Amino acid sequence: MVRSATDGPTPAVRTCGTMPVHERLLRSDPEYARLRIVSENHHFEFRMRRGMVGRTGITRIPVVVHVVHKTAAQNISDAQIQSQIDVLNRDFRKKNGDLNKIPAPFAALAADARIEFALADKDPSGNPTNGITRTVTTADSFADDDKVKHASIGGADAWPRDKYLNLWVCQLGNGLLGYAQFPGGATATDGVVILHSGFGTVGTAAAPFNLGRSATHEIGHWLNMRHIWGDDSGGCNSDDFVADTPNQADHNFGKPGFPHISCHNGPNGDMFMNYMDYVDDDAMFMFTTGQTARMHAVLEGPRKSLLK
Repeated sequence: MVRSATDGPTPAVRTCGTMPVHERLLRSDPEYARLRIVSENHHFEFRMRRGMVGRTGITRIPVVVHVVHKTAAQNISDAQIQSQIDVLNRDFRKKNGDLNKIPAPFAALAADARIEFALADKDPSGNPTNGITRTVTTADSFADDDKVKHASIGGADAWPRDKYLNLWVCQLGNGLLGYAQFPGGATATDGVVILHSGFGTVGTAAAPFNLGRSATHEIGHWLNMRHIWGDDSGGCNSDDFVADTPNQADHNFGKPGFPHISCHNGPNGDMFMNYMDYVDDDAMFMFTTGQTARMHAVLEGPRKSLLK
């Protein structure tokens, strides 16, 4: 498929817009700020009550993918979309083929989140669907301002968040690979946005983000996980609210060598191969038991309606 100049280059390093979105919502929406506190309190109570056990069985989440495109390349194929769903099901079920690359000191912490994803087979009206919508836009690209989530301004409207995980796939600008909305935000903007060339493993997917891990990372945020370094810009004073991920100074890019030590976290150093860091797709391989418990807490709290 021929790409036009409008499609732009694939970013060289991972850039996630979730925290800027979070900070914007904290400033502009008091209800969001209140619900974020509720969500964290729920996680604390869940952890105290259940420890690291989490939910039993498999949680299956229906997905709708909104493809918002201006060019032919941006109108990604059904096969590219399915390749992304396949990646999610491997990554969240600890069935990814690169598990053997986890350094030995961290291998025992890798966990099966017992979460699976499937394209929706019913639309909000109960009609059969393949779980994909396609919208032509006049926008050259989108930012982390949620415009891609509104049909009235060139995007596509969300399906009800109490029944679906909404994924928007489009051209993003300014080197942005994707962003998510933490639990607690507005219904109309709830979900995850991914750059089309960072989505799935075929079609327009381009290295170093051609293994579908951008969606794994962003859906992690949607399930209430924070960046592994705590977003304190190297301060070593914040963390991700998960006990079994080492404190680390800042994000890691590319393909770090093991061990990479920061914040006095030797001898094993940063868990940079975690899906919630910023390394390349082929350098991230795992969620931990503690992260899985955090996901399960949100599935029994703010996102419980998906389990009906």
